[in-house]
Amino acid sequence: MKKIIPVIIFCIATFSFSNLQAKDMLSPADKAFNSYKERFVLSLWKINPGWASSVGFHKYDNVLVIPDQKSRILELDFCNKQLDSLSRFKLDDLSDANKTDHHMMENQLKYTQWGIQEQKAWQWDPSSYNVSSSFADMLGNDYAPLEERLRNFARRMAAIPAYYKAAEHNIKNPTLEHTALAIEQNLGGISVFEQDLPDALKRSTLEQKEKDAMLAKAATAVLSIKEYTEWLKNLKNENPRSFRLGKELYGQKFGFEIQSGYTADEIYQKALKHKQELHDEMYKLTEKLWPKYFAGHPIRANKMEAIQYMIEKLSENHVKADSFQAAIEAQIPALVAFIKKNNLIYIDSSKPLVIRKEPAYMAGVAGASINAPGPYDKNGNTYYNVGSLSGWDKNKAESYLREYNHYILQILNIHEAIPGHYTQLVYANQSPSIIKAILGNNAMIEGWAVYTERMMLESGYDGDNGINSAMASPEMWLMYYKWNLRSTCNTILDYSVHTKNMSKEAALELLTKDAFQQQAEAEGKWKRVSVTQVQLDCYFTGYTEIYEFRQELKNKLKIDFRLKAFHEKFLSYGSAPVKYIKELMMKDMK
Repeated sequence: MKKIIPVIIFCIATFSFSNLQAKDMLSPADKAFNSYKERFVLSLWKINPGWASSVGFHKYDNVLVIPDQKSRILELDFCNKQLDSLSRFKLDDLSDANKTDHHMMENQLKYTQWGIQEQKAWQWDPSSYNVSSSFADMLGNDYAPLEERLRNFARRMAAIPAYYKAAEHNIKNPTLEHTALAIEQNLGGISVFEQDLPDALKRSTLEQKEKDAMLAKAATAVLSIKEYTEWLKNLKNENPRSFRLGKELYGQKFGFEIQSGYTADEIYQKALKHKQELHDEMYKLTEKLWPKYFAGHPIRANKMEAIQYMIEKLSENHVKADSFQAAIEAQIPALVAFIKKNNLIYIDSSKPLVIRKEPAYMAGVAGASINAPGPYDKNGNTYYNVGSLSGWDKNKAESYLREYNHYILQILNIHEAIPGHYTQLVYANQSPSIIKAILGNNAMIEGWAVYTERMMLESGYDGDNGINSAMASPEMWLMYYKWNLRSTCNTILDYSVHTKNMSKEAALELLTKDAFQQQAEAEGKWKRVSVTQVQLDCYFTGYTEIYEFRQELKNKLKIDFRLKAFHEKFLSYGSAPVKYIKELMMKDMK
């Protein structure tokens, strides 16, 4: 089943809406459904112990599910039984909040069935088999005494050889791209057992005999991982599957994963239109900025070339490679101060945010990401993972730093941290509905992060002028539009690659010419689109739905609209699909 990683913050807001579900007003149907949800979640964790651990439910930390036919049959049986139980609840008898939970549970169960029976990535995606992340989390989060975590680590570790043998048995005609990713990430994850575990054992109070036994198991685990990667390297794969999902499967996955009010085709068309709108706005700003940066030189006749020329000039302003992470750390307090001064959303400064070098087992997909404790482990650390430039040649590093220049690095921090992912996922963890927290909709989560980028600039954020800025500079707006092109072109790229057979050459041209991305960034995005499907749609789809909803509500309430109240009320519904949040908020106003 889908395993998402939630993130951080909390506040219950007012908006001129009533409470979603007062306990003393529950109907018999809602009481029965709430009881069922509790049973559902406990059963879900029993069959998905790794997912349970990732959201802070640690009862099954010592269990590693062997991904064989038996486990798939058990999972399908679970889905069938739960869908039967869900069908016994009539939607008309449930509260609005529980209707949404019902929809999300049904979608998740059917998505799981579809994944096993139709998509069958368990056959062609070797990168889906990787144990390192879950083991690293056991050592990195202080949810229990170290000795207890180490013992569970050891019990789970004993199943690693069987885990990888099952993986080898499952794999048939894998894609070349997922095979390469599996080798890279699994080898990177060995450090968890060869470095992180010994370091943790040194800090523990366990007897030396027990430590030695764990290290022996770790050596066996490392051998299994290496054997798996060698098996993949030597696998005779004369007819590898294409990494492209195809139009039919793509449309189905979009429906399950995005849960939008729009279809994949409709979002693709919206993205094409938005791309042109962004180009028009960027040229207007380029005309405005040209005399400042190129005095005495006529503007380029070709509009796209003029924009590119201005972007290249502004991109010269960037941090040095060895201070990339330090620059991120320095910007976070400035974002918090601006949000508080402008009363945009409640920020809970007590929740820890740890900025760290991206772990090796996560390498190869995204350059920056957030992973944090789930709803059962709210006080755990939230990690802002920053890709390392260590070992990069000079030209590649310069290309990357120009992409994440002075302006865009600030927008990245808005997206990943405050008030983006870090903020939204704290609210999600505090949602009254555990379902909305654990089955969080990625389009809502990513869409919120993209929405906050624009919202912050609309509110006047400009890092060069500190918290007292009243208006973002033309430079910041131009770079924001470039950054927003990333989300827009993510959708165009993903849809085109997986349903229209877009070539790598055409993809790189889209990213470097239409989206003005650096070559290194474009190459990384091609790698990402070749090992993921639909996920790149989350950003633009969620952003579009959230922004459209806000504007609709703003027009409806007029002078009574309050931005902070909208934000806090919107997030109080948890990580539900935007279409359901909109439905609940609009109904709650009546």
